[in-house]
Order: sequence, then C-alpha cells, then structure tokens
Amino acid sequence: MRDHTATAAHTDSPATALGPVALVLGLISTLGAFVLFPIAWIAAGLAVTFGATGMHYARQGIGRMWTAALGTALGLAGLFGGVALLGALGGWVY
Repeated sequence: MRDHTATAAHTDSPATALGPVALVLGLISTLGAFVLFPIAWIAAGLAVTFGATGMHYARQGIGRMWTAALGTALGLAGLFGGVALLGALGGWVY
C-alpha cells in the first residue's frame, strides 16, 4: 500500500514540482491579467515555461501531466488576456 503523505520522498525529483508550480503561476497570471498587468505577464511566461518542462518530465514518468498541462493552458490564457487588454486600450484590435 502506498503512503500518501504530503512530504517529498527520498527518491522524488525536483521535476515533480514543475506541474504544481505552473498551475499556481497560471492561476496568478489568468486572474491578475486585468489587475496586475506586468506581474501577470511574468507569471504567465513562467507558467508556460514550467508547464512545458513539466509535461516533458511527465512523459518520462516523473510528475503529473494534468497539472503541467493545465498550468500551461492557464499561462497562455493569461498571456492572451493581457494582449487582448492592450489591444482594447490601444485601439489596434478591430
């Protein structure tokens, strides 16, 4: 029977944290795209980077795919939300 504790095991790799980190940064970027614009862009870029790296490691069996994929998607949503906001304010979106 597996032990389901919240602490890291001795054999865990730091790559297992990439998915949850991408998920949190993606949430920050998506929710903050219209409020904290510069911070949201930084968080979105990091979420996409960490999420893509997390998906790479998840394909190798390290970490979880769904957290990395969701973090990447939310990071992209934060980036596109910021671009849409700039377009609406700048008047270059028709």
